[in-house]
Amino acid sequence: MQFLDPDDIDFSAYLKATDSAQKVKEAGVYLTELMDEVLNPNKDPIIQLPWAKTHQDFSFRPGEVTLYAGSNGGGKSLITGQIALHLIRQHQKVCIASFEMKPKRSLERMLRQFSGENIHKPRYMDKNKYIEEIVTRLRTFSNKCLWFYDQQGTVSADQVVAVARYCAIKLGVTHFFIDSLMKCVQGEDDYNGQKSFIDELCSLARDQNIHIHLIHHIRKLSNEEATPNKHDIKGTGAIADQVDNVFMVWRNKKKEHQLSAGNSVDPQTNDAMLMCEKQRNGESEDWYSLWFHKDSQQFVDQWDGAPISFDNQPRF
Repeated sequence: MQFLDPDDIDFSAYLKATDSAQKVKEAGVYLTELMDEVLNPNKDPIIQLPWAKTHQDFSFRPGEVTLYAGSNGGGKSLITGQIALHLIRQHQKVCIASFEMKPKRSLERMLRQFSGENIHKPRYMDKNKYIEEIVTRLRTFSNKCLWFYDQQGTVSADQVVAVARYCAIKLGVTHFFIDSLMKCVQGEDDYNGQKSFIDELCSLARDQNIHIHLIHHIRKLSNEEATPNKHDIKGTGAIADQVDNVFMVWRNKKKEHQLSAGNSVDPQTNDAMLMCEKQRNGESEDWYSLWFHKDSQQFVDQWDGAPISFDNQPRF
């Protein structure tokens, strides 16, 4: 894993897209590409979500933008961290630009997800040896496939676009995560700014043939047990309109409240939902029940499911 320090890299050269003249091509070029696509439909790898139940319904296509929306503390960053690990497992190159969490803290959570257990309470060996071993495994697993943009707080939309373009061109990054939209556009009611930023991201994804993952918040609902939909996304409706895919991340607060009150709850009741509210280039818009495995901080797709072993090594 590597870090991109904004003070060490001049991103100014990547603020603008390539010359428009390079985008004007004769129709035959696209016909050739289309023919190849039709004749060889499985030539490119299918990039999937971590959960088997989603594999027939959804895949990450290059040139698209996926939005993950949910409430504060709803699990958006945890889910996208797990998705990032699964992308690396599929030999994709990932950069995470979190303006809400330092890379070290993000890595701590990902290390826990990667190990499949609570790294602060190792079960099978002394803690020092365990941490050294699991860090070495994650370092090997993510070698030249995981970058972090080390910048917290608010940042300009232009700077984010420049960083993403730099990562695509110079590092070969294929998946760029932005956490979150509201750190890139000042003001919840700056609808023009939001629309312009999303438009830039969509253009960048198409131009560089990468996938951009964008985390965003929803409005405060009537109560925290309510189930959101894409119309609850904060800001302009153009956000959901412009992106290619929309996932709502919902945490089952009702179950949590019942457990906190000491009531018995059916363990098969889901802890969360990943709800596909839009998939422009796919046929399915399904909802997926997930269960939270506390020690690993992973979401699993069965109530008694085991955490994913990302590097296919036995757990300690």
